[in-house]
Amino acid sequence: LCCQLIPLVWSRQVDPDDVLTKEEQIYLLVEAKENCQRDIKAQLERIKDTSCLPEWDGIICWPKGSPSQEVSVPCPEYIYDFNHKGHAYRYCSADGTWAVALSTNKTWANYSACALLFSSESRSREKEVFDRLHLMYTIGYSISLASLIVAVCILSYFKRLHCTRNYIHVHLFTSFICRAVSIFVKDMVLYSGTLAGETEKMHEDDFKAEMGPSPGQRSHLVGCKVVVTLFLYFLATNHYWILVEGLYLHSLIFMAFLSNKNYLWVLIIIGWGLPAVFVSVWASVRASLADTQCWDLSAGNVKWIYQVPILAAVVVNFFLFLNIVRVLASKLWETNTGKLDPRQQYRQLLKSTLVLMPLFGVHYVVFMAMPYTEVSGVLWQIQMHYEMLFNSSQGFFVAFFYCFCNGEV
Repeated sequence: LCCQLIPLVWSRQVDPDDVLTKEEQIYLLVEAKENCQRDIKAQLERIKDTSCLPEWDGIICWPKGSPSQEVSVPCPEYIYDFNHKGHAYRYCSADGTWAVALSTNKTWANYSACALLFSSESRSREKEVFDRLHLMYTIGYSISLASLIVAVCILSYFKRLHCTRNYIHVHLFTSFICRAVSIFVKDMVLYSGTLAGETEKMHEDDFKAEMGPSPGQRSHLVGCKVVVTLFLYFLATNHYWILVEGLYLHSLIFMAFLSNKNYLWVLIIIGWGLPAVFVSVWASVRASLADTQCWDLSAGNVKWIYQVPILAAVVVNFFLFLNIVRVLASKLWETNTGKLDPRQQYRQLLKSTLVLMPLFGVHYVVFMAMPYTEVSGVLWQIQMHYEMLFNSSQGFFVAFFYCFCNGEV
């Protein structure tokens, strides 16, 4: 059972950024083994009774057992996909040796409570959830991509629509297009083809060999890393062009600029330039300190190099949104006092707020501070369906409100 569980642990790579890469899981196992061996050495110096001695079985560090008694150990935290609320069991036989499974002639151990997530029923449920999420965001990004391409063509073709505001819209639409295309390319590279099917059966002795890819894999991994890096760059540029839209709208309300042309260049540098800086830093650090597989999964704290600037852009934009809604509400009340009843005023404010929400990416704030929970748990499913729905359709709503419903168009 031990030899069957290790490959399963390594093969279960899911997409959220919080999960472990195969290499990170290996390092945790190696560290646990070293700690176990130190503890066993210290115990053996004190133990006089030689019945059911403590030992490392490749997954768990088993303590000393007493004859004719069952030993239970909590499912280890360092195995990411284990059920950490369960226990594993061994039996110390009456003659003072660990019970042996006759079918395999190896030490018997019961990991059933730890391996609940490996059951065919659990895998089937997870596959159903991931397939549904994949279908949802594929349809969403496809609709957004088509509408954004049409919107860019309209705003670029008609000269009467050429102005600073629409130039910024075009850059925003282009960032959404690049984000959608990079997601489709990333999915093709990562989840269809050789990488998706590479689940190798390995043993503990193969750890060192697995740390470095074979020469035949290197060229594929280089292209894969480039695709992931470009995806992160376009994800970041999309967030920063949403921020640029917020800054520009905020500036129209609160301040005047001497030169729209010079101001536009500053916004272009913010939108396309700043993400290039911190994504390049992330790529350099990842290549130097955590050059594992395809860079598509977490590498500890390295992810904060690009996540902190993106989160900062989301937070700043949210406060800009709140300030603009506040000003809209005050001006609406001032200009329509005595002209409209309160219900009509609230209706106008709600309409203005709903139009601004996709432009400012307000939906990003809802689950921003919430960590990923158990995969396929109820809260995780709510979060994933919400994010996939709104993230993939945001481009369509932005194109709809700021191009197709634009009075000038």
